[in-house]
Amino acid sequence: MLDKIGKEFDFQQRALNLRAYRQEVIASNIANADTPNYKAVDFDFKQALQSAQGSQNKLALNVTDARHLPGDAAGAAGKPAVQYRNAVQQSLDGNTVDMDVERAAFADNALQYQSTLTFLSKRISSLNTAITGGGQ
Repeated sequence: MLDKIGKEFDFQQRALNLRAYRQEVIASNIANADTPNYKAVDFDFKQALQSAQGSQNKLALNVTDARHLPGDAAGAAGKPAVQYRNAVQQSLDGNTVDMDVERAAFADNALQYQSTLTFLSKRISSLNTAITGGGQ
């Protein structure tokens, strides 16, 4: 029973984790807006989510010693690889961060994150109602 409930939230959990990581990446770009030669980075959320869904049957790494950490062959902590963002207009110091683009991406990602949380909250509430019988 709990396995079915876990599978119910698996997709949303992956989406939230990727949204949180993307927020970190965008925040890093904003924080380095004045750093000479800093190149803005980002990743394709749709591709990363498809990749995360496809890696459900991933290969586990061999643990041959009790001190080894369990892992998988998906990469560094399952985080997608970031790519350099195309600069709209590079600054004289070589920095490619465009604050308008970063602010828009940050706001959009925050909105998507919040909507996923709202969806999860409503889903958990409806499952709770189904399990408890609606407070009868």
